[in-house]
Amino acid sequence: MAEVELVHLTKYFGNVRAVEDVNLRVEDGEFVTLLGPSGCGKTTTLRCIAGLEEPTSGEIYIGGELVNDLSPRERNVAMVFQTWALYPHMKVFDNIAFPLKLRKLPKDEIKRRVREVAELLKIENLLDRMPRELSGGQQQRVALGRALVRQPNVFLMDEPLANLDAKLRVYMRAELKALQRRLGITTIYVTHDQVEAMTMSDRIALMNEGRLQQIGTPDEIYNHPANLFVAGFIGSPPMNFIEGDFVEEDSTAYVDCGAFRVDVTEFRDLIKKEASGNALVIGIRPEHIRLSREPAKTAISAEVYLVEPLGGETIVDLKVDETIFKVKEDADFRALPGEKVWMDFDRGKMHIFDKATERVIV
Repeated sequence: MAEVELVHLTKYFGNVRAVEDVNLRVEDGEFVTLLGPSGCGKTTTLRCIAGLEEPTSGEIYIGGELVNDLSPRERNVAMVFQTWALYPHMKVFDNIAFPLKLRKLPKDEIKRRVREVAELLKIENLLDRMPRELSGGQQQRVALGRALVRQPNVFLMDEPLANLDAKLRVYMRAELKALQRRLGITTIYVTHDQVEAMTMSDRIALMNEGRLQQIGTPDEIYNHPANLFVAGFIGSPPMNFIEGDFVEEDSTAYVDCGAFRVDVTEFRDLIKKEASGNALVIGIRPEHIRLSREPAKTAISAEVYLVEPLGGETIVDLKVDETIFKVKEDADFRALPGEKVWMDFDRGKMHIFDKATERVIV
């Protein structure tokens, strides 16, 4: 097993920047997910670690050793791709054994290691089958087996569950995490699916436009986003954003959002210290908005626009002037479009961002 460290990793394709100045340390045995939208640089970062792409600049260390000049094979990492790339003319046993045969290991050693991995993945009854005879989940396990049989120091996974149906993805998420925990292999996992990242990771490295936006535990990323991008990318439905201007008035301070005001008196000193100007963005997650049928001191009048029952919860779209707010309510919540309600923000869960820099203030 080994830790992985990226130091000022940068990769350009011609004049196109794919990865810019990424610094990341993955501890021995840790499960870290590179998360972000398509084209953000996460797969390129993974391929640089694997040795499949050469960095434009920066350093890659595996187990404390600089590996920039080492071939993929010399790095002792195993990579599982979105397409499982099984050899269609080979039985499952031979697919798993293939990397060991390339190393010219003794037949008894190959047989022992293949069967150990097959038992671990619960596919020992599939060893004599051809890939075309397997389900999607079974093919995924064979691909994992082929990677594990090499006994790598680092496991690299690039969207390995993307081609599975929704039900199987949920099952395989739990299986993959349990397997990684059992083996203790340092794992770097790439996905654009925030649910995969939140449920499987020890830490998440969120990327956008080639740059690392924030590194933290799932809880840190969700509850303490570093900027507007992180806040908007994580969460379903996403965080509600309201733009406004910071105003001081006697002993109070508020953000003037046009149709309503948000009291920020308790954050006044911090806003004055950290903000680059008066233009701010209020952020509040759907589960941190409270609805009422009766007006209250700090409540905002709103009109029910849409109600979406989802079984375990209800998503309510509220309209305030021309702004739509999404709110999470209990499953038994009932309201009709056009009905008037009042909403209030949980001030302890409210986020305030600098509109110009997009950095979080509160």
